[in-house]
Amino acid sequence: MPVTADGLPSFGPQPAALAPARGRRVLDRALARPSLAAIVGLVVVLLFFGPQAPGLFSSGGLASVLDSAALLGIGGVAVALLLVSGQFDLSIGMVAVGSALLTGVLVVEAGWGAWPALLASLVAALLVGLVNGWLVVATGLPSFLVTLATFLVLQGAALAGVRSLTRSVRVDGVDAAAGWSSVTTVFGSTVQVGDGRFRIALLWWLTLTLWATWVLWRTRFGNAVFAVGGAPRAARELGVADRRTTIVLFCCTAAAGWLIGTLGVVRIGGVQGTTGLGTAIEFVVVAVIGGCLLTGGYGSAIGAAIGALVYATARQGVALAGWDPRWFEAFLGVLLLVALLTNGVVRGRLRAVPRS
Repeated sequence: MPVTADGLPSFGPQPAALAPARGRRVLDRALARPSLAAIVGLVVVLLFFGPQAPGLFSSGGLASVLDSAALLGIGGVAVALLLVSGQFDLSIGMVAVGSALLTGVLVVEAGWGAWPALLASLVAALLVGLVNGWLVVATGLPSFLVTLATFLVLQGAALAGVRSLTRSVRVDGVDAAAGWSSVTTVFGSTVQVGDGRFRIALLWWLTLTLWATWVLWRTRFGNAVFAVGGAPRAARELGVADRRTTIVLFCCTAAAGWLIGTLGVVRIGGVQGTTGLGTAIEFVVVAVIGGCLLTGGYGSAIGAAIGALVYATARQGVALAGWDPRWFEAFLGVLLLVALLTNGVVRGRLRAVPRS
């Protein structure tokens, strides 16, 4: 308690202490917005690469950045929801490749139409998500290990299965399927602006981000996601369906993987079976850069979307600047480390904030 010069207690306001307290409240409000760090990161990346890569701000450069960010953002937003609930999914990259390969095999080898093949691959992807979710809630095993195992199973099964059917890990000729023109309209439309071609994947990304934001902040399911990730025991005691919430979220990440795979296969009219081998961690990185805590209970879809933009801008900036591509990996490592340290500070700050 403050005292006067006479040693008596002072109960009046302390002007010198009010400003720091007010400043702390402002800081706490800022930290309550998960997307803030991602926005700051995006500004830093743009300021850094702007002078180094002048073509970054041309219509062609922007189209390349947004095209890359869209696919990363679709997966990153879905993974962000899962991270908020305190879970991981490392299999989403192979779900994307596996579902695309299944679509290609059904079209090329079995003669299916484009839409039936896409529907079948969606069902298969959802089944993978269902299995992931069930294994996590039924066994109590860490989702990191469960989905890593799923990734390895899908990788081996997809590559070996496709090779046995087509004698290759690539499937071509998907664009000859019945109904392909309507599929291209939905998943492959483009708009030419200057020297840049903007793809419909950008619209899918924005739509998914807005939908996920609404779900997190405006629905009971979103409340359950935060509760399961932030205080799982209390959530169960309050009757939150934590098992169902977890399974639904794994199905959502699987569906996002299917969408990424579909956008890819429609773009090139085929699929390469090895394209998803390096993406096991990219979507988690995007979500973490976007402000999601690895411990759950904190994060946002918008933050993950901006994280994807940061990731794509850095990658395109390195390419346009003419640097060795390996510098991107170093730059990404720095970004990830800063994001993890920032998230740690945020976590400690939020725990220290008194609850009223």
